[in-house]
Amino acid sequence: MSRKPMVRPGGRSARVQEAVHTAVRELQAEVGRPELTIPLVAARAGVTPSTVYRRWGDLQELLSDVAVENLRPDTPPQDHGDLAADLRNWAEQFIEEMASPIGRAYIRDALLGAPDGDNAARCSQYAAEQIDVVLARAAERGEDAPGVELVLDRVVAPMMYRILFRPGDPAAPGAPGSLTAEYARGLVQDLLDGFGAPH
Repeated sequence: MSRKPMVRPGGRSARVQEAVHTAVRELQAEVGRPELTIPLVAARAGVTPSTVYRRWGDLQELLSDVAVENLRPDTPPQDHGDLAADLRNWAEQFIEEMASPIGRAYIRDALLGAPDGDNAARCSQYAAEQIDVVLARAAERGEDAPGVELVLDRVVAPMMYRILFRPGDPAAPGAPGSLTAEYARGLVQDLLDGFGAPH
């Protein structure tokens, strides 16, 4: 997935976050997730284990923080010239990335951290911001467009439910709810049919 880590302002704090996030990503690729430990991550990042524990608490919280930042889009949605095309293409990309093994792992890690639900809210906000860009473009073109919450409810929510709870065989074309571009396009079409927007 084309993602970039978010560096929060704060001088040394931002440098520590970037170094630790980079260490997690590198070590996951090199030794695998089961072998990850806070001391191993700290050594790679050039900080003390106590620095990592103080900031993140435990390994799960750290992995969750890394996952949330990796789920943050690094570019706005592409402009295809009309609402239907923009929503279809965005939904196709979303399902392709989130239903991939890496995407699923990031989602699970994001949700396992921050028991107050903050990480889930941040991930939801990423999707809402992307959808808002698409809908704002449609409004500028004079197209009728649904609200962000309606798109989240009718397009994003069903995809996320299937990704998390009923993944089935994502390669099974035509299966009800299979995690394909066709499924994503169908959700968008159903939304636009119900809303009365042209498609």
